[in-house]
Amino acid sequence: MLFSARVRYLLLDRITRLEPPRLATGVKCVSLSDDTFADHFPGHPVMPGALVIEALAQLGGVLLEASRRAEGQEDVHALLTMIDRARFRRIVRPGDKLELEAEVILAREEGGQVRGKAQVDGEVVATAELGFAFTRVTNPKVLARRREVLDVWLTGAAEEP
Repeated sequence: MLFSARVRYLLLDRITRLEPPRLATGVKCVSLSDDTFADHFPGHPVMPGALVIEALAQLGGVLLEASRRAEGQEDVHALLTMIDRARFRRIVRPGDKLELEAEVILAREEGGQVRGKAQVDGEVVATAELGFAFTRVTNPKVLARRREVLDVWLTGAAEEP
């Protein structure tokens, strides 16, 4: 999730579909250059399951936040509060294209819940139900960074003049 102006792992390369308040899809192209593979595991690189769940949480948080923005709340931030029914079915390795899906189960004024699914080549690698609480964001640096990241996720990086 985008908790501060500086986040170590942005685990979405692109949001390919955003249909609040129902569904979002996105992708993460897993690369050997991702710094997590330096230690996990040398000679046998594997994407940690916690980071697969974090990618789903980032997508689910954006979906819930977009739902609130559609209702006029611009400054809400979805904070991951619960991971339930997480299942890991296959290892994710460098070179895999992680296809992510988040579907809203429940959305309320104070937070929401999504069902997440991650796949590689159509094969499910992980599923989880994720709970979120909303908080207000007022720090202008955080708001600017969040807008920048969302713009890249939704439309791609700006081209150099």
